[in-house]
Amino acid sequence: MKLKIASIALFVAFIALSAFKSKEKTDAYIVDASKSTVTWIGKKITGSHNGTIMLQSGTLNVNGKNITGGSFVMDMTSIKDADGSAKLEGHLKAEDFFGVVKFPTSNFVITKVLGLGANVKVEGNLTIKGITKPINFPAIISVNNGVVSALAGKIVVDRTKYDIRYGSKSFFDSIGDKAIDDNFELAVKLVAKK
Repeated sequence: MKLKIASIALFVAFIALSAFKSKEKTDAYIVDASKSTVTWIGKKITGSHNGTIMLQSGTLNVNGKNITGGSFVMDMTSIKDADGSAKLEGHLKAEDFFGVVKFPTSNFVITKVLGLGANVKVEGNLTIKGITKPINFPAIISVNNGVVSALAGKIVVDRTKYDIRYGSKSFFDSIGDKAIDDNFELAVKLVAKK
């Protein structure tokens, strides 16, 4: 009998706790594109290139001090090379890279955030050139005085999964020292407010 009463009490406590959690409010924070950044780095056998991509928009869903979801959109037409090479920028925008005429934006949608507090693992879907693939990466989150900062310092993306095959040894065996690494890296800093 005592076991049955204890089980009922535990069940009631669980229901009460679930009801309490469901009442916690999730707020949508709007990403401030002017204070947020996306940087990229691409490597090849003979060196590397890096630059920026402007954010078009984004939102972060926040419950207390924790991010629970969100998304952001990158303006691929804004891709810049840090060295200012118009030739490289033009090639990155061309059909055999990001094809920005047909695909002017790329986006990321959070599907899950693992962990609570500052250090989390973010899982989600990245869409480039109309192709969506799951990715995950570590991030550092800060929620203070109505401002959310989210920093993902190293998001590794396999470009070949998004039909970006130019200069890939995975597809062109004879390319030699002109090969470009299949992976490129993004670093994303989002600043958002209610």
